[in-house]
Amino acid sequence: MEATENMKAQIAQWNDELKGKNPIGVIAYFLLHFGDRLVLSTSLGLEDQVLTEMVLRQKRDVEVFTLDTGRLFPETYDLIARTNKYFGIRMKTYFPEPIAVEKMVAEKGINLFYDSVENRKMCCGIRKVAQLPRAFEEKDAWICGLRKDQSVSRFFNKLVEWDANNGLVKINPLINWTEKDVWDYIKMHNIPYNLLHDSGFPSIGCEPCTRAIEPGENIRSGRWWWENEVHKECGLHKR
Repeated sequence: MEATENMKAQIAQWNDELKGKNPIGVIAYFLLHFGDRLVLSTSLGLEDQVLTEMVLRQKRDVEVFTLDTGRLFPETYDLIARTNKYFGIRMKTYFPEPIAVEKMVAEKGINLFYDSVENRKMCCGIRKVAQLPRAFEEKDAWICGLRKDQSVSRFFNKLVEWDANNGLVKINPLINWTEKDVWDYIKMHNIPYNLLHDSGFPSIGCEPCTRAIEPGENIRSGRWWWENEVHKECGLHKR
């Protein structure tokens, strides 16, 4: 869905006005502007844990959701439980449509994603992306944890964008933060995080599609490591 000219102008204005504002201030601005029509998505990564703290400290009843693909690490499920307990919330969890998963596996195999980029994107689409319309129902904007230095494909993302795939505003409060900025905030506020981060996993997705990385590798090189760098998105943040 294309943004209207008015919305394009509004987004450009927001990016200009909020340039240089700290993430907590950005979140405060949009909490006031969108109210209950704003939702926070979390994949339980470091950035999302930071954003969960920043959002909930300002508005306790903001809706927080995550996508359970059915192929997550045990450590990720443990973090969901720890996060809910730490913040005193019960994040919404969306699961893929069982019939769609069964059909895909029957036709392509359980580990189809290793065979081709097309298969991998199909799996991401069915297990993750297809759940977004339900998560975004009656919402006008979502907050997510994109940062420019996460990957080549995210370098040109902006603080505020139009999500044409879902027809709503996407807000990236940490877009200009570094990995060090994120870790410093996590440690300063004693925020729970995925224990796999201590074992060489800077970016964590589904278990069969994520590996630890070596020193000096790009932080997302452990995601779909058999693919070219330009393909390394699941479709949630397709530009």
